Amino acid sequence: MYSLGMAGTGRRNARGVKVHTYLDYRRFLADWFQAAKAGNSRFSHRMFARLAGVKSPSLLKQVMTGERNLTATTTDGFVRAMALPAREAAFFADLVAFNQAETQAEQNKAWARISASRRFREARTLEGQSFDYISHWHYPAIRELAHRDDFDSDPRWLARTLRPRITEAQASKAMKLLLSLGLLAPDEHGVPRPADGSVVTPHEVAGLAARNYHRGMLELARDSIEGAAPDERHLAAVTVAIPQSLVPRLKDELNRMQERLLDMCDGSEESAERVYQIHLALFPLSEPPASGDS
Repeated sequence: MYSLGMAGTGRRNARGVKVHTYLDYRRFLADWFQAAKAGNSRFSHRMFARLAGVKSPSLLKQVMTGERNLTATTTDGFVRAMALPAREAAFFADLVAFNQAETQAEQNKAWARISASRRFREARTLEGQSFDYISHWHYPAIRELAHRDDFDSDPRWLARTLRPRITEAQASKAMKLLLSLGLLAPDEHGVPRPADGSVVTPHEVAGLAARNYHRGMLELARDSIEGAAPDERHLAAVTVAIPQSLVPRLKDELNRMQERLLDMCDGSEESAERVYQIHLALFPLSEPPASGDS
């Protein structure tokens, strides 16, 4: 037997664990349960299961450790067991959708709902802004554009100078974010110039942000085949058959090449004139041999 009153006491103490400060719903569950247990030593996985209306007393533990996922039904049950208010319950459901998304598109949709939450923005402003910076090609492009002697932070100038063109609203939003992150800072004349700011992307979304970045840049590279003059672009590729053991060495070589290219760009004594994207890519075009094949 157990006391709903005592369970409720544990849940009340657990409310100090704020769901809007999390991006991993499993970690939130673990912290929430620890807080509930601290508030009521008799609070248990079995008690939680009864409050959630689920048969398995081990479900909470399995979900926390990643052995099981939540369904729409069990998500509702967990929300009920934790006595989450409506907004927190909706945010928790969005975290579940984000963490369990099977495609990048689904994950981006869930992230859009998460980052739109006022409480999340208040709790994790810097991380949300960093995600936006990495995920949208025109943010780093504008930061690099600020190296130009004639740089103008006016959204109209930015919108018509970038290729492909962006809207004035996008340009205005980008400038606010770059200044907020400290990636741009006014010089002695008040003109925003590149600075060493902070791009702090939490590990829960770092992979998604990187995928968004590369997908966007590769789409621009594709469009440049027809959209840029031959003397403005250079696309080179080679298709080769290699042993799998060579891949780490190829990655190291590409990293060294990138460092050499950056040194060349940073070391130029001439004034910056245009923003270019230099993309180095290495990816498989076939499956590896089946286990046991020679």
